[in-house]
Amino acid sequence: MKHLIIYCHPNTKSLNSTLKDYVVEYLQENNNEVYVRDLYALNFNPVLSFDDLAGQLQGVVAADVKQEQDFITWADCITIIHPIWWTGLPAIMKGYIDRVFSYGFAYRYDAGVQKGLLTGKKVVIINTHGKSHREYQSLGMDKALSLTSDTGIYTYSGLEIIKHFFFDQADKVTTERVAMWKQETKKAFL
Repeated sequence: MKHLIIYCHPNTKSLNSTLKDYVVEYLQENNNEVYVRDLYALNFNPVLSFDDLAGQLQGVVAADVKQEQDFITWADCITIIHPIWWTGLPAIMKGYIDRVFSYGFAYRYDAGVQKGLLTGKKVVIINTHGKSHREYQSLGMDKALSLTSDTGIYTYSGLEIIKHFFFDQADKVTTERVAMWKQETKKAFL
């Protein structure tokens, strides 16, 4: 299977990096093709410009966007790995979605009805956050996060969500919890 990992964290020694490395290793050990797109290492430009918007309506995208779209087109399964910051996607990840999941590539409107164009592809989302699950539930943020990303981005684009992991209290993580999360993550790819 062809796996694309879209990874977003500036610290190469972060928990997110550890989880990314584990997923890559596991997938490669099981004879999958794997490409990693590290948005910080790529210095991906997250700013959606006027030219980007105008181009989308004409089916024209910038070279850096086209390259990312080619990776998405290639992939059978996309794994998105990033922390939750300020109860949402890091700015570079949001900008990636804005520019790469563009009109005419990830979705379009047919007679006013939205249609996701990335059908037939699976997605696994791995998020870390500092608050506990209980805190997010009490605020309703657990539902808001799922609604915003799962419904508002991934299923909107036609992707089939296999699993969305929210690994909590990531700033106080123990080696035992990381080991448990790795095992949970592995099951999403079986």
